[in-house]
Amino acid sequence: MSVSRRVLLQTAAVAGMTRRAFAADSIKIGIPVALTGPLGGIGAQMRRACEFWAKQVNAKGGLLGRPIELIVEDTAANPATTVRKVQEMVERSGVRLITCIVASNEALAVVPKLAEWDTIFVSGDNGDGRLTGESLVPNFFRPNVSGPMGTRAVTLWLRDSPMKKFYGIGMDYAWGHNSMEVFESEAKRAGKEFLGAVFSPTGTKDFSTYITKIRQSGADGCYLVLAGDDNVAFLTQAKQYRLGEKVQLLTEQVDEMGINASGDASVGLIGGSRYPAALDNPQNKAFVAAWQAEYGRLPQMFEGDQYQSCIVMQAGIEKAGSVEAAKLRAALEGLVVTSVKGPITMRACDHQAEQPGFVVKVVKKDGMEHPVPEVIATYKADRVTPPCNQMVYTD
Repeated sequence: MSVSRRVLLQTAAVAGMTRRAFAADSIKIGIPVALTGPLGGIGAQMRRACEFWAKQVNAKGGLLGRPIELIVEDTAANPATTVRKVQEMVERSGVRLITCIVASNEALAVVPKLAEWDTIFVSGDNGDGRLTGESLVPNFFRPNVSGPMGTRAVTLWLRDSPMKKFYGIGMDYAWGHNSMEVFESEAKRAGKEFLGAVFSPTGTKDFSTYITKIRQSGADGCYLVLAGDDNVAFLTQAKQYRLGEKVQLLTEQVDEMGINASGDASVGLIGGSRYPAALDNPQNKAFVAAWQAEYGRLPQMFEGDQYQSCIVMQAGIEKAGSVEAAKLRAALEGLVVTSVKGPITMRACDHQAEQPGFVVKVVKKDGMEHPVPEVIATYKADRVTPPCNQMVYTD
C-alpha cells in the first residue's frame, strides 16, 4: 500500500509538472477587443469566433503540439487604450501574434508599433483600405473583407439598378470616411450621381436630423456605413420616419446582429455581406454544423469572417512551424487556404486576402423568428479585390 501511494504521488507530481510546462509553452494570441461601448456587440462576436476556433484546435492537440492560449483585454474601441493593452500583452505575456481588433482607427494606431514589438497582426474585421494601402506595414495581414471590397460588391450590383441618385451616411472615423470615398468613386464610375454624405459620431443615438437631410436630398438610394449600436439606432428610427418608403437603404455590410436588434426595420435593406452562413461548400457546412452544435444557432457575419482569419493564422503557423514574426510573415505571404468562403489567397504584394464578394437583401421568411439576409448576387474575387496597395478600381 505504501509503495502504491508513493508511486501515485510521484505520478501526480510528474503530471502536474507536465501540465505546467505545457501551459508555459502555449501559443499565446492577443485578443485586444472592444467588449464595451457602441461596438461591443461586434467585439463579442469576434471574441466568440476566436474562442470557438481555439477550442477546436486544442481538442485536437493544439498547434505544433502546443495549446492555444487567448489573452483577452477589453479596449472599448479606444485607439490609445488598444495600443497600451497590446504593449502590455507583448511585454508581460510574451504575445507575438494578435487578432480581433474591432475598429479601423484602433488598427491604424497599432500598426506603426508592430515592428518595434516584433509582433504579427492578423485582422479579423478592420475595413479601412489604407491598412493594405498607404498604411501597410510588413507585419499586418488582412484575411477579412476590406471596406472597399464590400463597397465594390454593392456598386457592382448597382450598375444594373434603375436608381440614379445617391446620398450617404457614415460613422465619423476612419472606416466610415474611407468606405464612403470608395462608394462615391464607384457610384460615379457606374454613371450614377453622388449628392453628398453626412458623418455621425460613434455612439450617436438620435439620427433624426440626419434622416431629414437624407429625405431632403432627393436621392433614390442612401448608402450606410454604420455598425453596432449606431446601425441599429439608425434603422429603427428610419422606419419610424418611413424613410424606406422614399429611399432605398443600402449598406456596406448586412449583419445578423443588427437585423435581430432592429427586426422589421431592416426588411428590404440591401448590402454586402462579409460572410453569409448559407455558403454551399464542405468547409462552411462543417463549420456551421459545429457552430450550431455549440451555440444552437447559425454563425453570424462577424463570427464567420473572424473565424476565417483564425484559420489563416493556423495555416500560417503550421507552415512556418513557429510564431516568430519573421517566419510567420514569410509563411503568410502568398498562402492559399480553403476555408468557409472557399479558396482564398493572401497576396504577398499587400497582405490582402483575395476572396469573393456577396450582396444580400434582408427578407422575412415563414417560420423564421427574425428577418434573414438572402444572397442576391455573388462576385468573383478578381472583381471585388482591388489592385495591390489600392483602394480604387480601374474597371
